[in-house]
Amino acid sequence: MKFDSQGLIPAIVQHARSGEVLMLGYMNEEALRQTTATQQVTFWSRSRQSFWTKGETSGNFLRVVEIRQDCDGDALLVLAEPAGPTCHTGADSCFFQSLDGSVRSERVPPGTIVTQLSDLIVQRAVELPEGSYTTKLLKGGVDRIGKKIGEEAAEVIIAAKNASAEELKWEVSDLLYHTLVLLAEQHVSLEEIWGELRRRHS
Repeated sequence: MKFDSQGLIPAIVQHARSGEVLMLGYMNEEALRQTTATQQVTFWSRSRQSFWTKGETSGNFLRVVEIRQDCDGDALLVLAEPAGPTCHTGADSCFFQSLDGSVRSERVPPGTIVTQLSDLIVQRAVELPEGSYTTKLLKGGVDRIGKKIGEEAAEVIIAAKNASAEELKWEVSDLLYHTLVLLAEQHVSLEEIWGELRRRHS
């Protein structure tokens, strides 16, 4: 790897499952060694001239899943699982402003919402909060969830036959949500589905 004249290399941190870019930091050789040894993202602070492990004060650690280097060996991509908001402002990602400084609420890439929704459903499966529709589905088991998936699949077909884009978006969203609930009930992760799709694509 190629460290710069100050012995540093930029490290882009990306959500390992959603693909969202979370932050940019810098590592020297020791910070990289600590990161690989502890599996917690550790940087070298250029302003404080010291090491810092992301989350050591906030508790919002970044658990390392994988580290890659670019083709020139002068930048790192750190795939990590965030334990909470990554940005010190409380935002999930540090990249939430446009060039004019305006705050953007949409997270990128757009597919991030699927991972967010899946995580929320899995959380519901653990906590089973009263009054939650997801909780009712989960308590109803495969029979209740399967019935809803059948209904939603039929409504997707009807929407397509009606040639209604708005109706189709609504019904496909319903079908996707109920499918995610079924995956949670069956303890099958979203990543396992991505893996199967990759296997088929290859």
